[in-house]
Amino acid sequence: MQLHISPSLRHVTVLPGKGVREFIKVKVGSRRVSYRMVFYSLLFFTFLLRFVFVLTAVDTIDGETKCSTIGCLGKRLGPRILGGRHESPVPEVMYQILDEPASKDEIQGRDDIPQTLEEFTAEVKESRSDARAFAIKLRAMVTLLEQRTRTAKIQEYLYRHVASSSIPKQLHCLALRLANEHSTNANARLQLPSAELVPYLVDNSYFHFVLASDNILAASVVASSLIRNALRPHKVVLHIITDRKTYSPMQAWFSLHPLSPAIIEVKGLHHFDWFTKGKVPVLEAMEKDQRVRSQFRGGSSAIVANNTEKPYVIAAKLQALSPKYNSVMNHIRIHLPELFPSLNKIVFLDDDIVVQTDLTPLWDIDMEGKVNGAVETCRGDDKFVMSKRLKSYLNFSHPLIAKNFDPNECAWAYGMNIFDLEAWRKTNISRTYHSWLQENLKSDLSLWQLGTLPPGLIAFHGHVHVIDPFWHMLGLGYQDNTSLADAESAGVVHFNGRAKPWLEIAFPQLRPLWAKYVDFSDKFIKSCHIRAS
Repeated sequence: MQLHISPSLRHVTVLPGKGVREFIKVKVGSRRVSYRMVFYSLLFFTFLLRFVFVLTAVDTIDGETKCSTIGCLGKRLGPRILGGRHESPVPEVMYQILDEPASKDEIQGRDDIPQTLEEFTAEVKESRSDARAFAIKLRAMVTLLEQRTRTAKIQEYLYRHVASSSIPKQLHCLALRLANEHSTNANARLQLPSAELVPYLVDNSYFHFVLASDNILAASVVASSLIRNALRPHKVVLHIITDRKTYSPMQAWFSLHPLSPAIIEVKGLHHFDWFTKGKVPVLEAMEKDQRVRSQFRGGSSAIVANNTEKPYVIAAKLQALSPKYNSVMNHIRIHLPELFPSLNKIVFLDDDIVVQTDLTPLWDIDMEGKVNGAVETCRGDDKFVMSKRLKSYLNFSHPLIAKNFDPNECAWAYGMNIFDLEAWRKTNISRTYHSWLQENLKSDLSLWQLGTLPPGLIAFHGHVHVIDPFWHMLGLGYQDNTSLADAESAGVVHFNGRAKPWLEIAFPQLRPLWAKYVDFSDKFIKSCHIRAS
């Protein structure tokens, strides 16, 4: 193409090419045309041609069919220039195939389904499949892998359930050796605390902590971490409550491993007059709860056999079968005002926590008339752990729950709680707890399924004072992505979940937080082959 401009700028002639006589002659009006106008016109046309060339080249690189007509080029350029979109290059038949779920019978027993991405790619290249065949093969492979992944996850949850529900032989060994020591060694039967320290057990000027546990090793870590981090250990009183069978070995351990100058009391439930007189509502509820579970839940086999539920739902149901949720040690906290009638305020500790700071400042917190000082579990950086609301624990499809509570209300945590016993005695919290346990049993455990926290959320409703999350970091027993640096900066870390730090399924990067409070050179620890990892 040639462009010819007359010297007077009155005529512009466009010639299509060499040797072609046809031409376009444009007569310019008498108005004088400036050189600047011509320059900018040429510049605009040059830019437009280059723009067309680039878009065409991009289409070619993308593998699309070349345009041989102006109409085709218009279809390509039009949407781009006007901001529109191309139609999807994926054939519609592929969407149709992939939207149809593959049945279990369609997949089962077939040996022609690719097992890996490499096999799939090789088969597609070799067979030169059309879009329909490609989609069918892809759907079959993905469905098979999904089924295998689901099965593997459920098996993992089942194995973890078995591992967390059984007593490791090392802990069983430790209890037996200490029981034997209690019967043969007078030093293992010392009164705890000694007679001159007994008055301090009811002295409200001291800092009173309560730990309920039948796990000797776990209790030793809680006690050691609490006292080693206390700035005034001589003002600390730790009340350890255990059951009848664990009382002798627990007493033997703390008699032979004193934590002076702190005051340690070891007491069995059978030593509490209140607990041995008449009927204890929580024990009656536990007995009924156990019978209902065994009759209607079908055990772990029935739960795992359910092919319609998602793996995480099956995991939650397996966890609900854990013996700890039907243990008196787990329910005993609702009777703290009766167990310690002379105390005004205590801090209750679970046996799967580790104390990493001085906890005596908890007594300076103004509870504002509330009974339970606890950390909320619906706000925090870890959305997996700190996302719990009432709907996470209570069944809001049940009319009794839906009528009385807000599903989006924030939940709070057991594990490290400040209890104002003086304020508690002025409420009906314990009666509310027992009445809702009875309602849950009447409804075939349909109000909630898991543990003592759901009835606790109900009983303490309106009586909770929220404390800073620094005091209680949760999830170290089920969140393996927990940062070690974040855990080390918390006042108390809680190994709630199945991966307890004394089990082999514990997360190896988090276990040292707990293990550093175990003396692995101790003769009882060594003889039972309890190791750091």
